[in-house]
Amino acid sequence: MAEKKTSSKKEKTPQTLIIVESPAKAHTIEKYLGPGYTVKASMGHLIDLPKSRMAIDTEHGFQPEYITVRGRAKLLKELQKDAKKSDYVLLASDNDREGEAIAWHLNNALQDKTDAKINRIVFNEITPVAIKEAVKNPGEIVEAKVNAQKARRVLDRLVGYNLSPLLWSKVKNGLSAGRVQSVALRLICEREEEVENFLPEEYWSLDADFMKGKTKFTTQLVKYKGENPELKSEKTVNNIIEEIKNSECTVSSVKQTEKTVRPKPPFTTSKLQQASANRLGFTSRKTMQIAQQLYEGINIGSSRVGLITYMRTDSVRISQTALDDVRSWIGKNYPEDLPAEAIIYSVGKGAQDAHEGIRPTYTEYTPDSIKEYLTRDQHRLYSIIWERFVSSQMINAKTLTTSVEITAGDAVFRVSASKISEKGFYNVIRLLSSKEDKTGNLPSLKMGEKITSDKFYPEQHFTQGPARYTDASIVRTLEEKGIGRPSTYAPIISVLLDRYYVTRSNKQLVPTQLGRMICKILVESFPEVINEHFTAEVENTLDKVEQDELVWNDMIGEFYHPFKNRVDEVMKNVESVKGSLDEETDKVCEKCGHKMIKKLGRFGFFLACSQFPECRNTKSIPLAKCPMPGCNGEIVARKSKGRGREFYGCTNYPTCNFISHFKPIDQYCPQCGWFLVEKFDKKNGSYKSCINPDCDYLHSVEDSEKLDAKETGGDED
Repeated sequence: MAEKKTSSKKEKTPQTLIIVESPAKAHTIEKYLGPGYTVKASMGHLIDLPKSRMAIDTEHGFQPEYITVRGRAKLLKELQKDAKKSDYVLLASDNDREGEAIAWHLNNALQDKTDAKINRIVFNEITPVAIKEAVKNPGEIVEAKVNAQKARRVLDRLVGYNLSPLLWSKVKNGLSAGRVQSVALRLICEREEEVENFLPEEYWSLDADFMKGKTKFTTQLVKYKGENPELKSEKTVNNIIEEIKNSECTVSSVKQTEKTVRPKPPFTTSKLQQASANRLGFTSRKTMQIAQQLYEGINIGSSRVGLITYMRTDSVRISQTALDDVRSWIGKNYPEDLPAEAIIYSVGKGAQDAHEGIRPTYTEYTPDSIKEYLTRDQHRLYSIIWERFVSSQMINAKTLTTSVEITAGDAVFRVSASKISEKGFYNVIRLLSSKEDKTGNLPSLKMGEKITSDKFYPEQHFTQGPARYTDASIVRTLEEKGIGRPSTYAPIISVLLDRYYVTRSNKQLVPTQLGRMICKILVESFPEVINEHFTAEVENTLDKVEQDELVWNDMIGEFYHPFKNRVDEVMKNVESVKGSLDEETDKVCEKCGHKMIKKLGRFGFFLACSQFPECRNTKSIPLAKCPMPGCNGEIVARKSKGRGREFYGCTNYPTCNFISHFKPIDQYCPQCGWFLVEKFDKKNGSYKSCINPDCDYLHSVEDSEKLDAKETGGDED
């Protein structure tokens, strides 16, 4: 019996607890591992700085005071109980600074509650092979990486908890400021100033239709009397037309140029956010939310699969296993487009190389093969990730451009048409290949050939000013300037929008009056901190901490004391602008009969009774008169119940159900009297349009000239 007992004891399966960050990830990983493994989620940080106070000991090495996050104590106790019942605990939080800090806090919270051996595991993709390999090779928590996260957290806490009370004192209660977000706000505000100060200049272009047989093609004037044409006025253009309209037209040049187009490397976080904004119209936040879903696992038939690698990365490195996988797939499906050797892309300067570039975990899961298992947005994002990765390991494409010049008197007109001569990597990029393969309607033309002019098209233009930032362009700028890291790009934008320092208008980021006021105070008072160079240098310094080349609290000490002295100086000397935006209106409170005041609140301007707090009546500010016949209501901003999106509706709702998704501007249509809205499209930039669907009035924001609705086309919103 004793021998039986001993044998039974030896056969007991060790119990291993794996702790990840999210339930979705836990669900996927648990399916990959056999008996003896329990996978639980920490739901992100369980231990962190308190929200109610600074909790940094500035007198003793800037040591942070960590507490259990409010509402997370029960979860932490459950994990401690699970750890006590386990033989091994594997901390599998994300493989970045935040993940390392989560693992460090968990280790500290669990080690006194269990006899289990606690280790750290990391992986770049959630696949059976990657998970089992990580479990087989556990490691230790990287203290230097934890210190880098600690330094960033402490630095941001010191900045935020000093600047925010300053804003409460000088601008408005309840405001907050962050180190990185304030620099992003500064970029957006400075761009807005450039947009407002830009003075457009008039210029003209001249197109001409020519005929060869029955084929018509359109060209553009590129030379006049041997010089680049400067067409400043309509009169100048009409004079040229008069001079050349009866001239003989000759093909004076035909050139063909072959261009090699190289595939792009796999996506980094910033490049994915830019591509999904430009091609799919996703915000940065939406992109990261969907990418997280694809990474953590999707049910594909009877199995759950993590479809992409970790989505927070600034590296384009690809593992050898993944290269072998994709080259095998290309060899089977596009053997002629497989290069002799794998293509290795250089990692950018300053990139963290812990992760690979963003790629599909299995090349065989083509977008079409798994479409039925994905939502529409998941499929669209997965498609561009898959296409970008697979194309990155295919041969170059080649395009053939034909450029033809037509001479008519002293004028030279040019037209170019391109076509793909060798598809190469374009074979797997559907949107690009169909777009690039358009050859136009250019007939075969030879040097010296006589053709006929058909019609001339003079067109007025105005120079375009700098464009406001969009999600894609602000992310690109932040990356180029070294501001933030892949994990912070989307939160930076979200924080500015949530605080109402910035709004979205036609996909553009526009600073609010509140945002501009805050930016002005911060930039004027802290020019050495609220600037891109300081913020980029902080990132470089944090990298040195992570590489164990710098002591984290030494870095904080060099910054904090001069900064705190400056905060005290500004608090003492800078004048308050509190209440400066309050403005008495002629509107009367329907509850008490006193005047209403226009005030700046958390989410923009609103009307409040002047007798507050005795009377607490508030109303939205009317933006325009309701255009519906017989309605005396006014248009105000509202938010949808589901997603909180802003729209504009009548105060007489539900009697009047007029709504607009475009914000009214304080101008009315000269043709029909309905209000105007500002729209944007790539062809015309910003322009004003009548909201009346039966009215075709459009005019440019820059020049205020009426445009032909048929020529401008529809907007992209």
